[in-house]
Amino acid sequence: MTKVVVDTDVVSYVFKNHPFGSRYDPELAGHITLISFMTVAEIERWMLQYRWGNQRVQLLRTFLQRFTVVPSSPDLCRKWAEVMVAAQAAGRRIESADAWIAATAMLHDAPLLTNNRNDYLGVTGLTLISYAP
Repeated sequence: MTKVVVDTDVVSYVFKNHPFGSRYDPELAGHITLISFMTVAEIERWMLQYRWGNQRVQLLRTFLQRFTVVPSSPDLCRKWAEVMVAAQAAGRRIESADAWIAATAMLHDAPLLTNNRNDYLGVTGLTLISYAP
């Protein structure tokens, strides 16, 4: 089975049954679906920031169990540094959180499913799968 890394936006779309999420169903089915620890952190922040109720928080946490969370590691930290420097060298800015997600995909030699392809254009060698309109 092949691996795919799922960006935070795609996780959100799939969870909410948004039409954008269904575009990624073929890429999710039959694959090992990974998410970065950073995706979990971003989602936890959203739940706090928007004051989600306990029931919705539990639904999302249960939903996240279908993904394998990739934790930080020395190898991932090195890959993150490479992503940040490569984007800078390409004259493109990348947010720290996006760099963690890109580094996760690169470390696992997996494509990144994202609806925000522009966030990753400065990362050479990263395979993007995006069905953004």
